[in-house]
Amino acid sequence: MLKIMIPTIMLLPTALLSPTKYLWTNITFHSLLIATISLQWLTPTYFPTKNLSQWTGIDPISSPLLVLACWLLPLMLIASQNHTQQEPPSRKQIFIVTMILTQPFILLAFSALELMLFYITFEATLIPTLILVTRWGSQPERLSAGIYLLFYTLISSLPLLVVILYLHTQTGTLNLTLMKLLHPSLTNSWTGLMSSLALLLAFMVKAPLYGLHLWLPKAHVEAPIAGSMLLAALLLKLGGYGIMRTSMFMDSISSLMHYPFLTLALWGALMTSSICLRQIDLKSMIAYSSVSHMGLVIAAAMIQTQWSFSGAMILMISHGLTSSMLFCLANTNYERTHSRILLLTRGLQPLLPLMATWWLLANLTNMALPPTTNLMAELTIMTALFNWSTFTIILTGTATLLTASYTLYMLLMTQRGTPPSYITSIQNSNTREHILMTLHIMPSLLLILKPELISGIPS
Repeated sequence: MLKIMIPTIMLLPTALLSPTKYLWTNITFHSLLIATISLQWLTPTYFPTKNLSQWTGIDPISSPLLVLACWLLPLMLIASQNHTQQEPPSRKQIFIVTMILTQPFILLAFSALELMLFYITFEATLIPTLILVTRWGSQPERLSAGIYLLFYTLISSLPLLVVILYLHTQTGTLNLTLMKLLHPSLTNSWTGLMSSLALLLAFMVKAPLYGLHLWLPKAHVEAPIAGSMLLAALLLKLGGYGIMRTSMFMDSISSLMHYPFLTLALWGALMTSSICLRQIDLKSMIAYSSVSHMGLVIAAAMIQTQWSFSGAMILMISHGLTSSMLFCLANTNYERTHSRILLLTRGLQPLLPLMATWWLLANLTNMALPPTTNLMAELTIMTALFNWSTFTIILTGTATLLTASYTLYMLLMTQRGTPPSYITSIQNSNTREHILMTLHIMPSLLLILKPELISGIPS
């Protein structure tokens, strides 16, 4: 763990001491090296936990998410170069330092074996995200988006802290490996039920569950490209990961608790897909599609079977790469047309033919076309939910249909049709953008060949 953590922390002095001319090159190259080294975490092992120390350990559930976290930092850096071009060097350095700061917190959150360490790092990721949204957002509304993000997260996570302290008094330990060996601490009493509810609430807001999702579209629309990528690809996954990790403390008798969450998650997948069909803002549309996909992850994590956990893991990784790529594509359009309104930025295929290829690939993976890992994940989750209750097939089936509809709508609106008359000249797509898209789509396509790397099942 330290051989990734120490180079990651050393990125901070590198950012502050690099000459302005080589700032982006040094940081991007260094973070790409860290991302390459992190791939060793995916190697199969006979042991349930790798790199085990007193505080951290890596198991098949956390290793894919850790690699995704390392992989996304260089991509965020590549995507942000144009956005901060006009800024003075000191502000560029602050921007880069803010992005780098999120990485150690996220790595610790995904690998923490001590519940209190997990809580602290889970909360700490909020600070750099808030700085990115409120300082480098594009419009004055970014302040209200930041307030939404802050208060939703803080109000939901205070009960989580209380439950962690209660669990410590009950069991005498907060170590996850020890707690696995104990009986479920939260039994089917009123205290147990309320504690289970409080435990889930923080993760449901982070994931987000439909009904608790209002902060997400606001934050996405106002955030700079790095903030959007960070939110979509990593911070939402903390919610799903938290549900999977903490579900072992709950007694299986309190399955009554699952019904409201499952209903909201599946209904939310349906509703947010419908909302996407009438969105006029491109970034808002991609943000709502994230809520729809994470609804399936929550539903799968709640029924707690091996199949559903595996499907949730694959969907989290696939969605992380796909939604991040869609935000990057939306940003390339925004940088050229200075508008996110679909009607004003249509018909870009004749003007940017190579970008149209990336749009097609990203949209096809988003709508879970075979043989992508997105399809594998959705099929696994739908099968697990169908085995749990046959009624769910109506909701999941309709949600899948609507996902295909709004994805095709997004593709046709941005790429086809006649370009608006006010677009007289447009900047060509450059190598940096093509490298960025390649680094997003390559892992997605390579994982089709060996999906068990991200399935969360011990090899």
